[in-house]
Amino acid sequence: MAKLYFYYSSMNAGKSTTLLQADFNYRERGMATMVWTAELDTRSAGMVQSRIGLEAGAHLYRPATDLFADISAQHAQSRLDCIMVDEAQFLTKAQVWQLAKLADELSIPVLCYGLRTDFQGELFPGSAVLLGIADALVELKAVCWCGRKASMNLRVDAAGRPVNEGEQTEIGGNDRYVALCRKHFSAALAGDLAAVG
Repeated sequence: MAKLYFYYSSMNAGKSTTLLQADFNYRERGMATMVWTAELDTRSAGMVQSRIGLEAGAHLYRPATDLFADISAQHAQSRLDCIMVDEAQFLTKAQVWQLAKLADELSIPVLCYGLRTDFQGELFPGSAVLLGIADALVELKAVCWCGRKASMNLRVDAAGRPVNEGEQTEIGGNDRYVALCRKHFSAALAGDLAAVG
């Protein structure tokens, strides 16, 4: 029986690298995969890219994309052995259920990779549904500057100062976000600039 997986973490834990390795493993065995990423992430349109230099082409999804319809149509033409979704925090509730339907009805494993929480410690909508209905939850570990597990994403401005207000989604990498443990995340938001690292 195929499963819906959610691999989650803070930023800089290697989610995209792990996805690309899984994609390589399937393809090396002669299996067909289909990789998706969010159109919203304009840093690498049409690509899944890791910080260590690995990359692969990907289909783009937007909030209106019917993933079940698009993927099942491809599967009908040429069998798919695995679906992989990067930036899964940007999925809508309906899209997460569509991915679950692919696993349940078409027996295609679906591997989703994304952030659990935003810069305010709030769940992303896609992540909330994945945490609720995924068959398997796998936490990937990032490291805070202090050596503890980094579970939070601190947004910073151009000068490196913590930002605690704004839209939930602001695309950026190391220039806009710092992965921190909960202790240093809380201290940074309380005004302790040394907590940023």
